Order: sequence, then C-alpha cells, then structure tokens
Amino acid sequence: MQAANHLHKALHSNTLSLGAWQMLPGSNLSRILARKGPTWICVDTEHGNISDSAMHESVAAIASCNVSPIVRTVSNEGWMIKRALDAGAHGVVIPQLNTAEEALAVVKAAKFPPQGIRGFGSPFAMERFVSKSGSGEPVSAAEYLQQANDALVTIIQIETQQALDNVDAIAAVPGVDVLFVGPYDLGNSIGYPIFSEGMHDELKAAIEKIHAAAKKAGKHSGIYCTDGDQARHYADRGFTMISCMTDSLALGQGVSTALGRAKGSWGHAALQGVKQGASKIAGSTGGGGSGSGPY
Repeated sequence: MQAANHLHKALHSNTLSLGAWQMLPGSNLSRILARKGPTWICVDTEHGNISDSAMHESVAAIASCNVSPIVRTVSNEGWMIKRALDAGAHGVVIPQLNTAEEALAVVKAAKFPPQGIRGFGSPFAMERFVSKSGSGEPVSAAEYLQQANDALVTIIQIETQQALDNVDAIAAVPGVDVLFVGPYDLGNSIGYPIFSEGMHDELKAAIEKIHAAAKKAGKHSGIYCTDGDQARHYADRGFTMISCMTDSLALGQGVSTALGRAKGSWGHAALQGVKQGASKIAGSTGGGGSGSGPY
C-alpha cells in the first residue's frame, strides 16, 4: 500500500510533493487535474461544492490516474474521517483543530485497532491501492487492514490562534504526519488577514513557527498556496507538501486571460479598421490627396 500512496512515498523520502485543490464536483474534472502530474489532489468537502457521493467519485477517479486522492473533511469529527478513508482516500486533511487532545482523537479515528478505533467494512477503500505484486490488481481486504495504519497520511491544519499556541504539542502527537498551514483562516484568527497587499509580517512569523514545530517533532510541513510562484517560495523554505493551484481560481483566471487577450486583439483590429476607413474618406474628399488623414 505504501508504494501506491504517492504522497506517503514523497513524504517518507523527504522530497517535495506538489498538489492541486479541487473544490468543484465531478470525476471528469478530477481526471483532468490528475493527468497534469501532481503528486496529490485534495478533494475539499469543507469549503468546496462536493457532496459525499461526489467525494467518492473523485477519489476513485484520482486514484485511477496514479495520483494520491486526499480529502479535506468538513470538520474534525470521527465519522467524517471514516467516510473519507472508506472511500479510498490516501490521507485526510483535518480543519479547525486546536489542541493535542483533538489531534489524538483524529489519529484514533484514522487508524484501525489497536492504534485506533476505525471500523473495517468498506468495499471501496482497497480498490484505490494497486498491489505491489505487479498484477495491476488492488490490494486485498486483508492487506488493506494490515497496512492502512502505516500507509495512510494524517494531515492536521493549523489555522487558529489556539492551534498556533498549541502547535508544539500537536506536532508531538504520534500519528500526526503533516502540519498544514491554512494561511487565510490563520491570518484572520491572529488578527492579520490577507488582503491584496499580501501577508503581514506577524502572519509570516506564525507560519515559520508552525514550520519549526513540525521540524522539531520530525514531522512534515505543508501549506495551501494558490499559484506556482508562491508554492516555489515555500518549497525553497523547506515545506514538503504544497498546493500550487485551485480549480475554481484557475478556471476563472483562464477565462479572464482568454477573454482579455481576445478583446485586446479585436480592439486593435477594430481600431486599425477605423483608421483605414478614415484615411480612405479623407483621401476621397480631397484631404491632402495622398490618402492620409489626421490619424
């Protein structure tokens, strides 16, 4: 299973893993994103327009493209973690978590006994992991049960003042693999929201504090970024799990860019047409005789 979890492999080899963020529903969209080559895609059921059934479909589509499907749950409740992992997610991103005790409860919800309390019964989860036998077949139910506790990734978001205050204790919880910065909610919570001028120095310091806590505990740091330049910045600072695009933003930017270029080309051509027409009129009415007008 570990070999089939591409995010797990990247983290355990301490190499950079770049991901995409899916907020719009649809397995076709999931495949489009996956075929562009990210290590992982986060299916966002917290803020995205993605239902439980749509989450199941996207997880399957992403895994079929040899990319790790990760699910951000609506909250840190155990049943939501179970639904995501039972769909076959290779890991979970848990939002709005504030204490080490809550982190321990998340770890228990994500793991089978004896390390946790997760129930076993999903017919779908093992289908998202190809066996290392080379047969192309999914792992067996027994293999999944035996290997899932070590193969799945538990990602805790640090996005509140309380979580920031408790970040060292949260990072120290066994079974927490990644501390993932939610910069927008974190900025709001500590009193330094992100506006058009960028991040305040206090927010930057808070992000570095999270990174340092993860490093001290031997864990990985991740962060939500919206573009490649921002992602590169945090990769250079040692973060290893970084989103570099969000589907809804990329779609809007793509449409805006295409329309802007098309309108610009049309506007230039239209202006040239007006100039040429005016020149002809000026020439035909004796305006200099050479065909050139005031334009």
